[in-house]
Amino acid sequence: MRKAEKESFHFVEYSAEAAERIGYSNYSYWRSVFQNFMKKKSAVAMAFVFFAIVIFTFIAPAIGKYDFHELRTNMPAQFTKPNSEFWFGTDNLGRDYWCQVWEATQTTIKLALVVAIGECVVGIIIGCLWGYVRWLDRPLTELYNILGNIPTIIYMTLIALMVGQSFLIMAVSLTAFGWLGMARNVRNLVMMYRDREYNLASRCLGTPVSRVLMKNIFPYLISVVVLRMALSIPGTIATETTLSYLGLGMGVEDASLGLLLRNARNYFLSYPYLLIFPAVIVSLITVTFYLVGNAFSDAADPRNHV
Repeated sequence: MRKAEKESFHFVEYSAEAAERIGYSNYSYWRSVFQNFMKKKSAVAMAFVFFAIVIFTFIAPAIGKYDFHELRTNMPAQFTKPNSEFWFGTDNLGRDYWCQVWEATQTTIKLALVVAIGECVVGIIIGCLWGYVRWLDRPLTELYNILGNIPTIIYMTLIALMVGQSFLIMAVSLTAFGWLGMARNVRNLVMMYRDREYNLASRCLGTPVSRVLMKNIFPYLISVVVLRMALSIPGTIATETTLSYLGLGMGVEDASLGLLLRNARNYFLSYPYLLIFPAVIVSLITVTFYLVGNAFSDAADPRNHV
């Protein structure tokens, strides 16, 4: 009987990998983000509208009857109302308004995306350094206070008069001053999480600062970063529209929604379609992306994950 008992029991070898697998959770951060986002049907619908507009800006010039760059030499009837020949009508110079509107929409969306990505990259880098490196807090705070109190219209006017007006100049200018809000929010969160117990333990174990920031702190920043980008894109479109309306935006050779709105201000009472088409597109882009950004920001917050 004793021999049978000995044969029935034996020691199991210890395996660290098997021990850790006991507490394994099939959790994926980005899968949870998209699952939470897809639950919000209105946000999904708005995302579909936004991406449909973006895609159509590349399709519309191809299906149009006239080319934007060639129409500068064509002079059909001026102020022709929308019809089967000119789907959006013509402007004061007789140019097809369809190709102008969609070329301008494409340019404005490109500008907004470039500025948003630039603000995101610069703001995250400076914000992480601002919040994590203690001796940088004072100089960066003073820089933020100085740049943040200068009205946008002042430095954009100086840049337009002294440097020039073009797509590149406006993108660099808006990025150079637009990172302040992103950096401030990132700095506040980094300061909040940098001295948590798990981060202190990581530093005591010799974990590199870059790994602490990327693995321990950055997931808590994603929702704020997404929200700031969601605000940046409609904000950039609104800023470009305002500056172009005042004559301080991109050059006349670059089509943009702001330039179309500026050109329509003298004729919109008699020819309202010149204002309606670009204004509707600006409104759709800003509203849809703002709603999508808010929903995605909530979905990216780790505290909302189960």
